Amino acid sequence: MECDILIIGAGAAGLFCAGSAAVPGARIIVLDHARRPGEKIRISGGGRCNFTNLATSRERFLSQNPRFCASALAGYKPQDFVALVDRAGIAWHEKTLGQLFCDGKATQITEMLIRRMEGAELWLETELRALTRGADGFLAETSRGVVRAGRVVVASGAKSIPKMGATGLGYDIARQFGLGVVETRPGLVPLTFAEQDLALCKPLAGISVEAEIRHGKTSFRDALLFTHRGLSGPAVLQISSFWQPGDAIEISLCPGADLAAELRDRRGQGGRVALGTVLSAHLPSRLAEAITAELGLTGARLADQNNKALDRIAARVHRWQVRPVGSEGYRTAEVTVGGVDTRDLDAKTMQARDVPGLYFIGECVDVTGWLGGYNFQWAWASAHAAGVSLARGGR
Repeated sequence: MECDILIIGAGAAGLFCAGSAAVPGARIIVLDHARRPGEKIRISGGGRCNFTNLATSRERFLSQNPRFCASALAGYKPQDFVALVDRAGIAWHEKTLGQLFCDGKATQITEMLIRRMEGAELWLETELRALTRGADGFLAETSRGVVRAGRVVVASGAKSIPKMGATGLGYDIARQFGLGVVETRPGLVPLTFAEQDLALCKPLAGISVEAEIRHGKTSFRDALLFTHRGLSGPAVLQISSFWQPGDAIEISLCPGADLAAELRDRRGQGGRVALGTVLSAHLPSRLAEAITAELGLTGARLADQNNKALDRIAARVHRWQVRPVGSEGYRTAEVTVGGVDTRDLDAKTMQARDVPGLYFIGECVDVTGWLGGYNFQWAWASAHAAGVSLARGGR
């Protein structure tokens, strides 16, 4: 069998690339070992797909080469994808921080992408067994037989959420053809604690609070969720992409307030009230009780606390320092940090510099977005860059 373009992976990037690369007379095959296309699209955003973010900029992405993503992102902007969604008649709404979601089911996005790649062939439940390069293109050994392809696009995703079929296939192909791979780790993932820190978290599992979390010079302010294993919630997922094993993080459980000053002021007004009751005005009551217990102040009155004690209480709330022992891993990670080294790719086309005809797009590349639709926008933008280059090449 022969085709002009073989796309490995029927996720967001692969499906979009097929639509962008299509030209009359060209045969395009999109191959995937999964039973259904676009599985990450289906589960994202609580089933409504956070398909882009209006605040997209290269500063919202992690990479060893932070400037690499700029060209692709400039070539295909969130407004371009929104226009595509509007033409498809898909209703959407904006949530906080520029996040756009479907009003209905996320599968509408997958259906739109499949319609857009009309003419391309979708080979599901098809395994790629080997990929080699010859003088006139590539040979792909698949469970359907051998395919000769003029050009190949690797859109196989990364290691996150293996129960949905995620693998490191893209990294294996990159290494096979001499490209570098930046060490990978789970990103946008809950963090786990040692037993001594879990003594606080376990009884509070299920409680959510707005928090500001800092790691080095990076900080995020959003919801934090206590779990039986540690911490989760948007703020924690965001910082997890920057956190490295062994590092500590600092958490303010009451951002924007000056708790020490407020406690002094309240004490001056008549501090016979219990300390836990005062803290409950700023924190969920169970969290306030847990903190006072941890500090040995259960039942203590505000009036009995000197300024040093109030500063200590405020520091525990505003500058809680904890050292996670790990994360929940690829099992629950929304993305993979690291991937195919961008130094080996052309930023304008996503083509391997030293392997003409071989492209890498989407999550398998060392470009990782923040939480909130940025990773889908990278999928669309990188796929568009590769698709335009492929289309210009014709058959």
